[in-house]
Amino acid sequence: MRWGGCPISCVGCWEQRERWPVTSLPPLASWLRTRTPTPPDALLARIDAFVAGQREAPTSAESLIDCAASAMTTLLGSGCLTRQSALDLLAVDALITYAFEAAADEPDRIDERARRALTTIAALAEPYSA
Repeated sequence: MRWGGCPISCVGCWEQRERWPVTSLPPLASWLRTRTPTPPDALLARIDAFVAGQREAPTSAESLIDCAASAMTTLLGSGCLTRQSALDLLAVDALITYAFEAAADEPDRIDERARRALTTIAALAEPYSA
C-alpha cells in the first residue's frame, strides 16, 4: 500500500526522509514532520502540543514515551471521559507508535523499550484504580 508515492512502511522507500537513521536525525519536532503518512492537521497540532517541552530534544523512543506519558497523566487527571478527549487520546497513541518507529533503529533494544513503555503506561492507571 502506498501513501503519497511512498510505501506506508519505510521498508524499501528511497525517499531521504525515510532512510535517515533515528540516531542521526534532527531534533524531535523536525523528526515528527518527516513521518509518513502525515497525520491530519488537527492530530498533528495535538502531537506538537504534547511534545512542546521537548521540541529540541534528540529523537528517541524514550523522549516520545515520556511525552506520551506526560500527556496521558494530564488527560487522566482531567477525566478524559468525553468525546472532546478523543483527539488527545489519538495523539497519545500516535506518540507511542512513533516511539516504536524510532526504536526500530535498534532492534536489539525493542524488548527493553517495550517493557519500559508498558511499565510507564500501566503505572499511570494506578492512582485511578477502583
